[in-house]
Formats: sequence, structure tokens, C-alpha cells
Amino acid sequence: MKLINIDCDCMNILAMIKEFLEQSKRVITISKKPDWKEFSMMVKVTTLGILLLALIGFIVILFFTMTNLGA
Repeated sequence: MKLINIDCDCMNILAMIKEFLEQSKRVITISKKPDWKEFSMMVKVTTLGILLLALIGFIVILFFTMTNLGA
């Protein structure tokens, strides 16, 4: 039977949390607010991706409905 050292596990978890917080702080420090041009481009690309996925889903449903494979 293997004994688990609880103190060691807690310290390891605390070290991982501390490292995560330091990395998160670094990312927030170097990140910037997008300007209007960059924001509008992200909105367009995201909208296009959502519409493309919806179109693919519609085509799949239409195919299965027309071929009676979905029944």
C-alpha cells in the first residue's frame, strides 16, 4: 500500500497555482485593447465562422432528410 504525503501534495498544488497566477499576470500586462479596425475584423471573422458552421449543419440535415437515412 502506497502512502501519500499530504503536505507535499498541498505544496505542489500551491506552487502550480502560484505559477498560473504569475503567467496570467504576465499575459494581462502585455495584452492591449483592440482598436476599432481590429475589433470589427474579429467580429466579421467570427460571424463568418458561425454562419459557415450553420450552413454545414443545414446541408447535413437536408441530406439525411432527403435520403431517409436519418429515420
